[in-house]
Amino acid sequence: MPTPSHRCRDIERKAEYLQPEKCIPPPVDNSMDKVWFIKDGCGIACAVVTWFLIFYAEFVVIFVMLLPSKNLIYSTINGIIFNLLAFMALGSHLRAMITDPGAVAKGNATKEFIESLQLKPGQVVYKCPKCCSIKPDRAHHCSVCKRCIRKMDHHCPWVNNCVGENNQKFFVLFTMYISLISLHALIMVGFHFLYCFEEDWTKCSSFSPPTTVILLILLCFEGLLFLIFTAVMFGTQVHSICTDETGIERLKKENPTWEKTSSWDGLKQAFGGGFSPSWFSPFAGTLYQKVPSDIETGSLGKDSEIVTGRLVGHVEVIEVGSIQGCANTLK
Repeated sequence: MPTPSHRCRDIERKAEYLQPEKCIPPPVDNSMDKVWFIKDGCGIACAVVTWFLIFYAEFVVIFVMLLPSKNLIYSTINGIIFNLLAFMALGSHLRAMITDPGAVAKGNATKEFIESLQLKPGQVVYKCPKCCSIKPDRAHHCSVCKRCIRKMDHHCPWVNNCVGENNQKFFVLFTMYISLISLHALIMVGFHFLYCFEEDWTKCSSFSPPTTVILLILLCFEGLLFLIFTAVMFGTQVHSICTDETGIERLKKENPTWEKTSSWDGLKQAFGGGFSPSWFSPFAGTLYQKVPSDIETGSLGKDSEIVTGRLVGHVEVIEVGSIQGCANTLK
């Protein structure tokens, strides 16, 4: 098995190997600076279907189960809980979809940019050949987003976006609220079936008995399917945050070349600080653009200089420093 120093030598590249003359910065699109949105037909269709299914569940719960109920307290409490969960789920889905997941500046591997780094012999930088960008640590290229994404976990068509360091919180909240709303709907369907069996079917719903049964069975199937799917995804995402290992890194069985954070620090970075109600709000951000540990390094040799990249807003700041030994290598 190759030693770390051998692995560093194997991936060494000099600036002239980056072929910067082939990298042309893309035209400036001010609209993309305001709203992040992936123009993918499959992803847009999946996102529309997601919203449709939530509104379908809303329709069945309100007009088939709660409004015809004679128990006002039962209808009021369950209506508030269900609508609150639905609102938080839709808010989380929207934030996960329109939040930049941590895209690396596209086309920045230009001659001028590389010269501005003032690289010295022995240093290494990494260029993505697909989006022509200097690739930071733990970034992977997404063929759908056509960008390198920092700490990319996977591309999810249901939110029409990648799940990366900037929007993983919103994706986790989306899966959590969908699983909760699915469980709540299943419980209400069970109680409503019992109520209809005890009472006259013509009085337990505003619709005819056959229509009521069909609507409830469809809702039951939808709730069970999404409960299982989102609960598994929620557990997987929380595990990724706590172990500081993305889904891609786990799938590729990559050896950690970065200093892993503790489970609690990972949760604080992903959810925006110490534990508070804002953890459960899709309208509060994360700490990934604020913490000092959000720095990527790449270097070779002893007492060599390294290039570090740090994301501040939508601008990548490149700094030059010194380090002992072989630093973290970038995939």
